[in-house]
Formats: sequence, C-alpha cells, structure tokens
Amino acid sequence: MRKTTFVVAAGAALALVLTGCGSKAENGTAAPAGDKAASGIAAPFANVLELASASKQGTAKSKSSKMSMTMSIGGKNMTAEGLMSYDPANLKMSMTMTTDGQQSEIRLIDKTMYMKLPASEAAQMGTDKPWVKISPDSDDPISKALSGSMSQASEQSDPTKILDQISQAGRIVSSDQTTLDGQPVNHYKVEIDVAKGIDKMLDSVPAESRDQAKQLLEGKNIKMPAEIWLNKDQLPLQITMDEGELMKALGAPASAAGSGKILVKYSDWGTPVDVTAPPADQVTDMSEIAKHMGG
Repeated sequence: MRKTTFVVAAGAALALVLTGCGSKAENGTAAPAGDKAASGIAAPFANVLELASASKQGTAKSKSSKMSMTMSIGGKNMTAEGLMSYDPANLKMSMTMTTDGQQSEIRLIDKTMYMKLPASEAAQMGTDKPWVKISPDSDDPISKALSGSMSQASEQSDPTKILDQISQAGRIVSSDQTTLDGQPVNHYKVEIDVAKGIDKMLDSVPAESRDQAKQLLEGKNIKMPAEIWLNKDQLPLQITMDEGELMKALGAPASAAGSGKILVKYSDWGTPVDVTAPPADQVTDMSEIAKHMGG
C-alpha cells in the first residue's frame, strides 16, 4: 500500500489523541496559592485531579469549539482547522487539513469518517469520486485500522479526554498565571508517564499494533512534556505536547527532527457545529479502495 497523503492525514488526525507541543509560553507571574490575580482568575490548581475535574466541568457546559492545529509527524508538516463537538452522545467534526501543500477535508458524523481528497490522490486510489468513506463496521483491514484510529482521535480530541490521560498518568511540574492571546490564563507544565498511560493511549488501536507498541516500549522510562492554558472559566485555550521521545521509541527515523511536536488551540467555545455527510454519489467506500490497493 502506498503512503499517500490520505494515510498521512489519517495519521495526523490520530495524533490529535495527544494534543500538541512546541509553542513558547508567554512569561507571567505566579499567584500565591489561594489568592486571585487582578484579572479575577482563580489561582492554579495544585494537582492534576483538581485540574482535570474543573476543566471537564467547563467543557461539558460548552460542548463545542473551533480548533486549529500545527504538528510535525515523520518529517511532514501539517496544519488543521475546523469545528468540533465534544458531546459524547453526538460526536461531530468538520476539519480542513494541509500536508506539505496538499489539502484534505475531513468530516465525522454518526461515527463515520469522510475525507475529501485532491483529484491526484483520488486517481492514485483508483476512484474518480472526491470523497472516501471509512465505516466503523467495515471488514477490510485498512478500514478497521483507520476507523479505530479515527474513533480514538475524535474522542480524545475532546480536551477532557486528554485531561483524563494527564490525571491518570501525569503530574504538574509547575504553574503560573499569564496571558494568552490577550486573555488571562492559568498555565500548567505537566509530564505524562507513558508506561502508566499507554493502555489509555492505545485503547482503540487494533490489537496487533497495540501489542507491538507495548513490546517496543517495554522497560523504557519515557516522560512526555505537555503544557495547558486554561481561561477563567476553566476552558482550555491551548494544549501542547512533545511526543518526540515516544515516536523514537516506536521506531520513528532519528532524522525526523522536530517530529512529534503538536500544538492545538481552542476558541469560540459553545459555537454551533453543523456537519452533514457528503452526497452519496460523490462517495467511495474505503473497502472498495482497499481492494484496488491490495488491502
């Protein structure tokens, strides 16, 4: 199977599982425990359980946001922007991704993912239709692998899921109060113990790949640095993570400098998310493409 932009973009969506890194924090002054800054924002939390609980409550009230992302995976630079609904009963996403100048549109609705590809990519895959459908109940191995990855990615793009991972396997290294994009925020630096969090990270990955990853990581003490910026309503405005050491441990090329650094920004919390499936006559099922590609 060729490594097309489609597969790379799918991998990028999966990387949303553990949101981002690489942005430089704005300087700020820490507030004494229990005090409030002049802006009225409460003092930072002292442990990850309190941090995760408060932010989950804030996100549950708003349920949706705009999102933008920059990342580097395997030497490829990727950007994405779109709308996401984090309601567990009605997960939805509409996103445009750009990989090395090639653009793809992604929609997630009713647990089914649709990708709109450039004409050259569609031709390479043996279809003249612009949209590819990845169904969660498809039998072919390519659809199974991508569907599991996309399910995990969409669920854990919800910042509350990311905070769950941090609360279970992370610790707060430091915190301070500063500003981000003109808003007062609490800024946290945390680190995640991969050995403690690996089961959650790989929850929806196919069993064979999950077992292989665990074997590669066995006995390795990998800590992933992350940063979180929360506004006065405990809503995430930015989350970052550096997965570089994890990717090296999983066999990523050493030459891929900067690989694994991801930055996700959230804005316009509570914005409506309206996502519809593409017209049926413009869609090819991934199972048909898998046959063409020998999957």
